Amino acid sequence: MTREPVGGHMGLFGERQAFLERLGDADRQSLLGLGLPRLYQPQEELLGEGAANTFVLVILSGWCTVWRATERGRHILALRQAGELVGEMAALDGRPRSATVSALDSVRALAVPGDRFRHFMAARPFVTGLVMAQLTERLRSADDQRSSLASAPVLERLAACLVELADRTGRKESGAVVIRVPLSQHEIAAAIGATREAVAKALRLLREQGLVHTGPKVISVADLEPLRLLGGTGGVPGGGNRASRAPGV
Repeated sequence: MTREPVGGHMGLFGERQAFLERLGDADRQSLLGLGLPRLYQPQEELLGEGAANTFVLVILSGWCTVWRATERGRHILALRQAGELVGEMAALDGRPRSATVSALDSVRALAVPGDRFRHFMAARPFVTGLVMAQLTERLRSADDQRSSLASAPVLERLAACLVELADRTGRKESGAVVIRVPLSQHEIAAAIGATREAVAKALRLLREQGLVHTGPKVISVADLEPLRLLGGTGGVPGGGNRASRAPGV
């Protein structure tokens, strides 16, 4: 699915094309030769908020959440998938990790030491531009999410989240758009700044209207247009309060 959502969106995703996909074959192979493979189990921590390490992870398969702990519990800032980088911010500025990254399902990744990643970038101005563009896009995405959390009711936030998931990951199956990102109701709640009970109630309303069908780690959207209208009006603007730091950890 490549259609842009109408109106505001949650901002759980950053760039539309993954980092590895933007590299030429030679650069991609060079990068993949710089690190060591790692395997993470579901819910295992890949990077920890406040940690002083500076390695970069290239996600090869699976899904991750980028999150921070708040007084209200875990708040999911972003989702990351195969082909994307996590941890590049600490590699570039040497500061402690700004967020935690955890595996949603089984994740294969490549750990590249921070100094090697910096040398890889320095020798390739094109790659440096890609990384800078990625950080900028993630900042904008984080801004969109914060704006939505500050101004929209739970049902609107959920609708906007489902539209973004459908647009970015959905697949057409039997006339519906099926979302197979392995998010639980707890994790959806953490992504839209709501309680699990509020998300369950909102999902029930959407099911009763025949707009969605739910199963274990699967959501099927029968008709996206009503969700676009619900999630794109009434206070989900594209701008809003600026993020204090991009979720690039």
